[in-house]
Amino acid sequence: MTYLPGTKSRRRVYLMRHGHVDYLARHVVATGGINIVPLTNRGRLQAEAAGVALSHVKIDKAVCSGYPRTHQTASHVLAAQKNPPVLEIDEGLVERAAGTIPPVKSREELIEAMRGRYTEAGVPQPGERGEGGEAAEVAQERAVAAIRRLLRAPEWHTALVVAHEGINRLILSWACGAGVNATGAFEQDTGCINMLDFDLREDGEVLRTMIKAVNLTPYNWLKHGMNLTSLEALFERNATEELK
Repeated sequence: MTYLPGTKSRRRVYLMRHGHVDYLARHVVATGGINIVPLTNRGRLQAEAAGVALSHVKIDKAVCSGYPRTHQTASHVLAAQKNPPVLEIDEGLVERAAGTIPPVKSREELIEAMRGRYTEAGVPQPGERGEGGEAAEVAQERAVAAIRRLLRAPEWHTALVVAHEGINRLILSWACGAGVNATGAFEQDTGCINMLDFDLREDGEVLRTMIKAVNLTPYNWLKHGMNLTSLEALFERNATEELK
């Protein structure tokens, strides 16, 4: 096993949310395919800003959920690395609760259909079931299993993981020992970076988890003007151009 310099058993994970996407774009409205949306230009700039912020960090492992928005975000971040690792995919990191919705005829219909997919906190609550009957606890178990697989992998000390808002909240809630109960307390702005350190046994099992940083946004460190939550911004009527 390889560990952070100066430590005996510690590894670091930079856990990111993908950059900005437009779930209300015309093609999404027409198809209902909210899982295949690409980054917008704003999302690309957010990912590039994260890449610059992490450019001095040697990232030797990189994993994403495989959805276009996480793959593109991770690729932009890794482009700023001198010797980037090969980007891997772990489907345990996908956000199944969002799923797909039936085709709709207007942006307004899509807003209402998507609003029904989320709780006010933005993630499933204890006992609540999302698409496919997956309870919040099950989603958390799946996401944490992906992190545990990563921690058991050899030959790395600093990893980039790019996932989704709900998945990140579930991972952070687990990391602070609160089950799924703390998910609503962890805001995850688009393109944000979280930093988690793990002290490990030789077999990769976690001895201690430390949350070093949460929801850092390199494109706006002090979040000036970012007064809405990411979900409030998503459902804001003026968030994207009106359909014609």
